[in-house]
Amino acid sequence: MRGKRILLGITGGIAAYKIAFLIRRLKKAGAEVKCIMTPASVDFISPLVVSTLSENPVGIEFWNKADGTWNNHVEYGLWADVFIVAPLTANTLSKMVAGGCDNLLLATYLSLKSVTIVAPAMDLDMFKHPSVKRNFDLLERDGTAIIPVGVGELASGLIGEGRMAEPEEIFEFLCAHFNKFDDSQLEGKRVLITAGPTYEQLDPVRFIGNHSTGKMGVELALSCAERGAEVVLIIGPSVVLSDHKRIKRINVTSAEQMLSQVQQNWSNCQLGIFTAAVADYRPKMVAKEKIKKAEEQISLDLIKNPDVLLWSGQNKKSDQLLVGFALETENPIENAKKKLERKNLDFIVLNSLQDEGAAFGLDTNKISILDKHNNIERFELKSKREVAQDILDHVLEGMK
Repeated sequence: MRGKRILLGITGGIAAYKIAFLIRRLKKAGAEVKCIMTPASVDFISPLVVSTLSENPVGIEFWNKADGTWNNHVEYGLWADVFIVAPLTANTLSKMVAGGCDNLLLATYLSLKSVTIVAPAMDLDMFKHPSVKRNFDLLERDGTAIIPVGVGELASGLIGEGRMAEPEEIFEFLCAHFNKFDDSQLEGKRVLITAGPTYEQLDPVRFIGNHSTGKMGVELALSCAERGAEVVLIIGPSVVLSDHKRIKRINVTSAEQMLSQVQQNWSNCQLGIFTAAVADYRPKMVAKEKIKKAEEQISLDLIKNPDVLLWSGQNKKSDQLLVGFALETENPIENAKKKLERKNLDFIVLNSLQDEGAAFGLDTNKISILDKHNNIERFELKSKREVAQDILDHVLEGMK
């Protein structure tokens, strides 16, 4: 679900209140979410709630009366990977089947270039009415996927069919939809990824570190898992989520801890992608108590940390592929080539602090990929999710 663009259409049914939970679930899974509400739906859930949770403006009318701007239904249709209408009322169902176009949601549906999925919600007698059943048949014939309704207590007090599927069920339906298109290039492979910074302790409350967040490494871990790999993610201090059933996350703090975990896992993996910004040095002595602010100057005695990537290159087997990362501020290509050769890498991913949008902590990156045959491929600035896909596409050619 990470990076998928979900367009959510909300209609005027009592089940609309559940959509807040669905939006939160989608966002937690890394999806991008935009919402369109029918005018009737605002009586059941606040547009402010929907906008806040989705982190995007909500489209309701064709025109925003406050500023005169146009909600472009064509752009919505082009943007979305999938359009899901939840809840789907009998009224909106009939208009979708008939080609009605009296609100922004319907106009978007008619101009959509991707798949539409609906989650019906209506009362028992309404759901079983012959005309409604006929409309469902026509909707399916038009290529729209219908999430089965639940059985239980309805708003009218009746008990039976008609309940909208629960948010978690809708989420799982969407996951299954996207899984049909997942690449399985890495199925049966084990991938080791290092990510984030390392923190080297100075005293009980202070450390030496850097600004790495681990975003790039996590995106690579998720992309590998989505392609079928079993992933071992060894990550320094980071709050970036990496939820996926095929990712084993190992949290570490220092360079020595990261090396220890790499040594335990590298021999069992076919691919290693080392994105971690490992501290080159650590304090020679760690103070047992907090260092007091007394002197005008203090001196730190630093010693070199173990080189995690170098160890991995020295212990690489013939059936393993190793990818390193380089962040350079001067002579980037020359220094990256030297690192690739010195550390026995198959590929090195280069980004420079001189490239706008490629600094630590950002959601974008601009890279070049070098290989041991002196080939260089340059990429434009992209989201880190897209960068992860580019890296995997490039590296997997080397695994054939």
